Amino acid sequence: LIKVDGKVRSDMFYPAGFMDVVQIEKTKENFRLLYNTKGRFMLHKVAKEEANYKLCRVKKVMRGPRGIPYAVTHDGRTLRYPDPDVKAHDTVRLNLETGKILDHVKFETGNLVMISGGNNIGRVGTITHEEKHPGSFEMVHVKDAMGHTFNTRLENVFVIGDGQKPWISLPKGQGIKLSIIEDRAARMK
Repeated sequence: LIKVDGKVRSDMFYPAGFMDVVQIEKTKENFRLLYNTKGRFMLHKVAKEEANYKLCRVKKVMRGPRGIPYAVTHDGRTLRYPDPDVKAHDTVRLNLETGKILDHVKFETGNLVMISGGNNIGRVGTITHEEKHPGSFEMVHVKDAMGHTFNTRLENVFVIGDGQKPWISLPKGQGIKLSIIEDRAARMK
């Protein structure tokens, strides 16, 4: 039996996406779907404790019928009554058993992010600053652990941790993109 986000899925072509937790009952293995720096999906093995939650990026916060506030996440979930502090582009940690929000992290400078789209997909770094361009794409400047800086569109940025501490374990390489030469040297070892 294969579980995706804690629910048994028998459809072979079930579309699992970024941050989803895949569990294989038989082998007692848990994986999280993340991107590597080449932009490919990879199954990153996680511990049992970490497989109980996932991170969801909040796309928008609105009020529903009778003024009930709700948040819509990147994976299409609707979470009712989120913390009033939660705004668009923030990340919430979601308990997969109950579907409740455990806690949240704001989208702000100094927080750890993973890039989930565009040319820098799969890279991990901290937000240095953001540029607002009304009527165009807002840009976010990110600096990785090696000190390389790059920028990307706001919608490609997924906050994964408060300050320097990630809430999920990162795949090997820690989301640092190697240059072609460094990549070759690492493979030759």
